[in-house]
Amino acid sequence: MDRGRPFRQAESRVSLSSVDRRAALGLGVAAAAALTLPARAWAASDPVVTTAHGRVRGTRHDGVQVFKGIRYGADTGPRRFQPPQPPAPWREVRDALAYGAACPQTRFDEPQSEDCLFLNVWTPEAKAGGNRPVMVYIHGGAYSHGSGSDALYDGTRLARRGDVVVVTLNHRLNAFGHLYLGRLAGTAYAQSGNAGILDLVLALRWVRDNIAAFGGDPGRVMLFGQSGGGAKIATLMGTPAAQGLFHRAATMSGQQVTASGPLNATARAQTFLEALGLTLERAAEAAALPMEKLLSALNTADPIHGVAGQGMGGLYWGPVLDDQVLARHPFYPDAPAQSAGIPMIIGNTHDETRLLIGGSDPSTFTLAWDQVPALLAKHMRVDINPDLVVAEYRRLYPGYSPSDVFFSATTAGRSWRAAVMEAEARAIQAQALGLGAGGQAAPTYAYQLDWGSPKDGGKWRAPHTLDIPLVFDNTGVPDSLSTDNADARLMAERMSNAFIAFARTGDPNAGGAPRWTPYTLSGRETLVFDLDWRLEQDPRGAERRLFALMPFIQQGT
Repeated sequence: MDRGRPFRQAESRVSLSSVDRRAALGLGVAAAAALTLPARAWAASDPVVTTAHGRVRGTRHDGVQVFKGIRYGADTGPRRFQPPQPPAPWREVRDALAYGAACPQTRFDEPQSEDCLFLNVWTPEAKAGGNRPVMVYIHGGAYSHGSGSDALYDGTRLARRGDVVVVTLNHRLNAFGHLYLGRLAGTAYAQSGNAGILDLVLALRWVRDNIAAFGGDPGRVMLFGQSGGGAKIATLMGTPAAQGLFHRAATMSGQQVTASGPLNATARAQTFLEALGLTLERAAEAAALPMEKLLSALNTADPIHGVAGQGMGGLYWGPVLDDQVLARHPFYPDAPAQSAGIPMIIGNTHDETRLLIGGSDPSTFTLAWDQVPALLAKHMRVDINPDLVVAEYRRLYPGYSPSDVFFSATTAGRSWRAAVMEAEARAIQAQALGLGAGGQAAPTYAYQLDWGSPKDGGKWRAPHTLDIPLVFDNTGVPDSLSTDNADARLMAERMSNAFIAFARTGDPNAGGAPRWTPYTLSGRETLVFDLDWRLEQDPRGAERRLFALMPFIQQGT
């Protein structure tokens, strides 16, 4: 569960027939709206921008100029599982008033289509020469769900607060973005396991070539993303095709230490093809099957087992070590050299799994002690004695309940572990290359969100996704996990100001904040976002040391 409105999304289900009916008609959100809404009367003040592919018309809202559903790539349907292509130029002025279609996926209530390569821009003024920092948000939902059009990702307040240009986007997901046929269907599909990553590269090329016309500085592009969005950013940091397209990176509860190996990815592709009724000799035929057929097979049981917690649920989709797009793991065996000079923020929330697990299993909030070990074995995703884990947590935190121990241990072993490994890898790299003046490495800043949501009596504390409304300064969005009280607005001011400062200068220190210093192996400096915010050294160090005893293997790889 990776999107910003987990309470709504957890209950959101769409039948395949309704999704595919819209997709078959080729409708994006903008096109669907055009069938049901009266024509808008254009005002002379409506902004029109000339892009490399054609002119687009936006609108004005709350002091910001907004352009939604700008095409950055051609329809992927005719080239399914293949690298994206730029769009064909157009001569007319195209309306950019409504979000484009999302990639086909399950349990989602937006219009969907394989014609999904669209992005959205919020800017104080769409005029060349603005030289504003550009903040490109990559959505979560692992590599299987989501889009750039959630209300929590609306860039109006962020653009206005920071005098920045905000971009969100859609790209290919699940099998459409990551079905690896390179070893099964020939050279035409050699890059199919990373088609979704190549979509992101194409979007960033669009930003490079066009964002100046919207008032942005193509030399100050910051990527930020939560959960799966953060994992995609970590992957881009080791993707040669992305080199030079962004200049700062911030990951929020999302890491990608290793990618799927080609053999595991091939095994998953074989399982998927079998679910489609295709033999390996007919693998290329998957490119011509109806979209709904592919969607119906997405939740086929994953064939990869062997590590605690692996092979759970449906097929894993994610980046692939294909020696084409990706020739090394994103953060293994070290931090990628190509992005050593990019300043980075690596952040997590204190209680990730209270929502990741507890959001779908209410019984985890009322556990008895004898239930905890078995549940830990299922959810920690690391091969460690769960009885040892329970004993250590009870020693460290004698006031914790069984549920507290469960959520804390699963957060530390499953969700936080990879963030620590990435921060360590960057710190080692900085030591080797030199940091700061005269050095070749850029700093890494770590944060931990401790402030707890008051929603539902505070049961969620600081869970997965809570930092989204705070960074976007969107606490007022209905159903926001943060709620919209005075404390939430204060936390939003602090987090959004830090991210804006980072976009502007590569340094997240903003006025009135505790001094945020880079992460080092000796200090493990971490800014704790709370009402009493502070810089701590090695927060939760005992938990970190406990799980460092065991090898880490990222789920799906």
